[in-house]
Amino acid sequence: MYAIIENGGKQYFLCQGDVVDIERCELAEGQDTVEFEQVLLIKDDKGTHVGTPILTGAKVVAKVNGPVKGTKLKMLKFRRRKNSRTHKGHRQEYLRVRIVEIHSGA
Repeated sequence: MYAIIENGGKQYFLCQGDVVDIERCELAEGQDTVEFEQVLLIKDDKGTHVGTPILTGAKVVAKVNGPVKGTKLKMLKFRRRKNSRTHKGHRQEYLRVRIVEIHSGA
């Protein structure tokens, strides 16, 4: 059984038990689960359910493992003048979740 969801402008292919890094979102104090309700497709033993564009009643429940940071991105701007170099760095913050269950809703 697998599902394709949309979160933060990106689409994720998820199976039960997968660990995935999603866009960081604000969680309530003590909240340890996240529900994704924008499910685009679910494949289970009953068949394939495709939404137009979203499946109604379907959801994916995930347990929060905690925040993580992505890889360091380095930007370098260089001009052929004396001492005209600019360095910048960026690390995107993600939320690591483990997929607990997938509900088809049908």
